[in-house]
Amino acid sequence: MELPTMILLVHWLLTVWGCITFSGPYPWANFTVLAVGVWAVAQRDSIDAISLFLGGLAATVFLDIVHLSIFYQRTGFSDTQRFGAGMAILSLLLKPLSCCFVYHMYRERGGERLLYTGFLGPSQERSDYQTIESPEVPADPFVGSEGRGHSPQGY
Repeated sequence: MELPTMILLVHWLLTVWGCITFSGPYPWANFTVLAVGVWAVAQRDSIDAISLFLGGLAATVFLDIVHLSIFYQRTGFSDTQRFGAGMAILSLLLKPLSCCFVYHMYRERGGERLLYTGFLGPSQERSDYQTIESPEVPADPFVGSEGRGHSPQGY
């Protein structure tokens, strides 16, 4: 089984078990991101699918922290509810590692570096397009080796 499928399967199982205890926005957020992950697995050449999956995983890290901190009860949980809460916490702990793996897959599919910080200096990446501020002067397309020094002829 491939890595993206394993990531989806593990997070799906942990989310299902987490839904034993937490309802409402917790399943909505996590199952929506897992649906995008299924899209990313189905379309292996899509940069959009994998980037949305990566962004969704990163967003659910924050959302899970908020949701768990609001709805987690220190007392009054049955054994089943403690198990569900533990699986939701385990899912939260595994998500940053999953984000690293998904980011690596994003880069393999041809995605650009998302986390460029400009404080280290200007980017050395070159593009196929010439920028307006470029100091390079483009070559004159109308001057060929046989036509140097001659003005263009009119028709």
